[in-house]
Parts: sequence; C-alpha cells; structure tokens
Amino acid sequence: MTCQARGSGGQRLSVSDSTAQRYQMADPDVRLMLRVRDGDVLAFEELVKRYQNRLLTLLEHVTASRDQAEDLAQEVFLRLFRARRRYQPGARFSTFLFTIAHNVASNAVRRQSRRREVQVDSPGNGNSASLDEMAVAKSGFMPARQLDKAERAEFVRAAINQLSDRQRMALMLCKFEGLSYAEIGQIMGLSEKAVKSLLARARQNLRAALEPYILEGKGTLRKPDDESDADNT
Repeated sequence: MTCQARGSGGQRLSVSDSTAQRYQMADPDVRLMLRVRDGDVLAFEELVKRYQNRLLTLLEHVTASRDQAEDLAQEVFLRLFRARRRYQPGARFSTFLFTIAHNVASNAVRRQSRRREVQVDSPGNGNSASLDEMAVAKSGFMPARQLDKAERAEFVRAAINQLSDRQRMALMLCKFEGLSYAEIGQIMGLSEKAVKSLLARARQNLRAALEPYILEGKGTLRKPDDESDADNT
C-alpha cells in the first residue's frame, strides 16, 4: 500500500507505508510535521524554532543578504505550512524542508538575475566585498602575515559568496547540514554523481581563491571556474 504526496514541483510522489513508518520512527521532526498535518500549531512553532537559524544561515550564504534571507525564510515556512495537509514522510524532515528552501532561493536568484539584466549596478553596490577589496582594506597592500580567526572566517565567507549559486547551495548543505550526496541530490534535483562533481568544483574554487590570502597573505583572486562542463543529470 502507498500514500500519495506531491513533490515541491507539484508532481505526484508515491510513499510506501513502510517508508513512511521508517522515517516516522527514526526522525522526531517527521513526527512533529505529522502533528502539524493534523492541525497542531504548537508543533509547527517547534519546527520553526528548530530550523529558523539553520535556514537563515543557508539562505544568507545563497543570497549574500541577511534581510533577503529573513524574507525568504518566512516564505519557506509559509510554504511548509500551506503544504501540511499533503505531507507524507518520504525522507528526513530536513530534506523535505531544504527542498522547499532550495526552490524558494532558486526563484529569488532568478529574479535577481533578470533585474540585473535590465539595470546597471554602480561600483560597490554588492552586498559583500571581494577578497581583493577586503585584503586591501585590512592590510594596506596585503603583506604576508598570519590572519587571525575572525579574519579567516571573513575571507572564507567572502569566497563562498563568490561561488556559483548551485555550488554555494551544495556546499552549505554538505558542510553545515551534513547531508549525504543522495539527500543533496534529492533537494537540488541532481544525481549523486552530479552532486559529487559540483562539490569537488566548489572546493577547488574555494581553495584557489583562498590560498593567496590565507596561506600567503597576498595574491590576486582567481575567478572561479564555471559549471558548463559539470554533470547536471
């Protein structure tokens, strides 16, 4: 016997009773979401409390804007609540939630891209400084010196923000949420092979961008590789 649910794109998904039971027993957040499905508002408030900061961190890295991340997080939780009656546990709750978050963030990024196509940004309008700008601001002409912990974190954050949207999303889900390739693939609509390739390119780009600053204290930012030859299936 199977239950019918709808995926984030509206497609009909089949979740077997045994699968639903397995996730219900293994994941306390699934049990909370099932209570939400049954009309328990307090259970929904508990899920928001558990995931709000995690969502904000993920979305802020994807959008490079705290204000926009807060708006998108509200939209994610709103979509979650609206989908409550159709919910069936076919995966961990975090996978279900971050699939919604990925769709919301992707839509926001596409809207931003369309706006950029019809307007010219003035210099310095970005939400985050480039690594070159940060290095010059902090040390004049980037002398070779050891960066402190806070500076290293700033440089890493700036480098992550300069990755492609998909590389940022995959890296955040892997590094900060600890999700498997299979779970990331489910969230992003990619094969495990494509996720592995995407993460490899993200790490390669981060290493190339950060080495001149963190290891040498000087250098020129290398433009990250694009994903034109990545496996997208």
